[in-house]
Amino acid sequence: MKLCRYNDDRLGVVQDEFIYDVTEIQNNVRSRVRYDFKGDPVIAALPEIRGNLEDAVRIYQPISREEINLLSPVARPGKIMAAPVNYQAHVEEMAAQPHITGEVRGVKRPNGISNQGIFLKSNTAMVGESEGVAIRFPDRRNDHEVEFVIIIGKQGSRIKRQDAMEYIAGYTLGLDMTVRGVEDRSFRKSCDGYAPLGPYFVTTDEIPDPNNVPFTVHLNGKLQQDAHTEGLIFDIQRLIEFASEFYTIYPGDVLFTGSPPGVSEIQPGDEMRCNCKFIGEMKIKVRAAE
Repeated sequence: MKLCRYNDDRLGVVQDEFIYDVTEIQNNVRSRVRYDFKGDPVIAALPEIRGNLEDAVRIYQPISREEINLLSPVARPGKIMAAPVNYQAHVEEMAAQPHITGEVRGVKRPNGISNQGIFLKSNTAMVGESEGVAIRFPDRRNDHEVEFVIIIGKQGSRIKRQDAMEYIAGYTLGLDMTVRGVEDRSFRKSCDGYAPLGPYFVTTDEIPDPNNVPFTVHLNGKLQQDAHTEGLIFDIQRLIEFASEFYTIYPGDVLFTGSPPGVSEIQPGDEMRCNCKFIGEMKIKVRAAE
């Protein structure tokens, strides 16, 4: 199943690039949840409401994608987690360009994801296709990093690798936008709009093996990143295990799995097209921040 959020916080089921409005189901779920619920209540309730969502496709009239404005497919993540240096080719790409990464001469970060850990991006960085990316520091280098993204389905902590898939609700695509510089990684990657997600949220049955997924990003029509999750250093299960050693994960939490090689600079006026055959295409326009 594919789901999307669009327009004024509406929820849709996506089928053959048409949208079926199921906002009433979303509202019913939210109305039953306490204010202090940790996570996204709709994603937590997916196993319960899935039958109703499937029935809606047979009841409601389809809406063309061209008629809507896509938002992030997750409404309320408790946190946005991200894996650094999780493709060997990207590790080598960045190591060869210390002038871009902003590393101070003679001061090196510890090698490997197991040493650098999982970092956080601000929830206010999250946007959808229709919102685009606003360059906050045009005088500095800003890069795109397309990534395969995990959406957590239920609460868990210190999860074992063999149980990891039980905690995943689905997947989407993301752009881990980055301002280059010497500041802390999370600080530079948490500007408003620097975590686009989309176009859709797909449930786990749509992607039987998340460690076997190709995805790309084109910048102004030119292929920049041509990636495959088989190249992950920490695969999907290990990432869940690793992140949950430090954080309790909750429904709707988002986990960026790491950038493949091919990152490049973006400027106002550019357009990025992220594509995955299992998820769909997300078009992100770049503009200058106001």
